[in-house]
Amino acid sequence: MRVLVLADTHVNDVSALPERLCEELKNVDLIIHAGDYTGRGLLEQLRAYGDFKGVHGNMDPTAIKQELPDKTIIEVEGLRIGITHPSEGGSPVGLLRRVREKFGDDTPDMIIYGHSHEPQNLEHDEIRYINPGSATGVFPARYCSFGIIEIDKGRLKAAEIVKL
Repeated sequence: MRVLVLADTHVNDVSALPERLCEELKNVDLIIHAGDYTGRGLLEQLRAYGDFKGVHGNMDPTAIKQELPDKTIIEVEGLRIGITHPSEGGSPVGLLRRVREKFGDDTPDMIIYGHSHEPQNLEHDEIRYINPGSATGVFPARYCSFGIIEIDKGRLKAAEIVKL
């Protein structure tokens, strides 16, 4: 299964996303957005591409915050994936710890998160952490980025950050 991971888009329309990302949207089995759409139009358009999972971010309007959770755990081929966006905002210092604490004793295999606009792909304490960065290069990001993960028979086969 091929999964596109994005966050911190801060736009209202898919046409504002980088062309390469828009092409990838057509070639994945699942889209995960880790918050800060900032526009309902983008949320609806991403859903139209197919299977979609997402959470709200600290910059999202009330309508999105009422519709989407601040965290969730999904299961993809047996792999448990936590998705969140620190709703309290704040500094990126200690972000990984705050992200992990949001799930308490419920330990996913992977956590996808947003907020810092800086991509990250690392394993810590047997959990894979993926922050796809800002899909539109919003400050303080230095470039646009998103993630592609591949899952095969419940195992993470590949996890890549695509920098544009």
